Amino acid sequence: MPRERGEQVIATNRRARHEYAIEKTYEAGLVLTGTEVKSLRQGRANLSDGYAFIDGGQAWLDAVHIPEYSQGHWTNHSAKRTRKLLLHKDEIVKLSHAVSAGGYTLIPMKLYFSDGRAKVEIAIAKGKREFEKRQTIREREDKREAERAMRSRNRLGE
Repeated sequence: MPRERGEQVIATNRRARHEYAIEKTYEAGLVLTGTEVKSLRQGRANLSDGYAFIDGGQAWLDAVHIPEYSQGHWTNHSAKRTRKLLLHKDEIVKLSHAVSAGGYTLIPMKLYFSDGRAKVEIAIAKGKREFEKRQTIREREDKREAERAMRSRNRLGE
């Protein structure tokens, strides 16, 4: 039975929802060294430049920055090394078909501990164009305006 319960978020890729249209997400395990886990437990990671790829029937996570462990010594890990993702074979096949179809990429959305094990949420995403980004922002602001108007209208009616 795990010592830890629940989900503890370490890092999220907030820029990803702005830059990409998210199609589907998957949860994957990570193959990490000891100092990487210790560094993650300190809550230090950066997903903004990261991406995933399929190579030789295996999924890999690249360019995710997990800084060196502060109390580590010569056995410390390199900060931006390629890390193996743990997925089921059928999930890897689905991901590789989606990416090979064109226009889609695999990006990390969230890095977290789930019941004491390091997990990453990866998403199949399609890049947004500039006008799509503006449209998304406009829709979000319009929704906020409508909620404000409804809230003020409800207060006046009381």
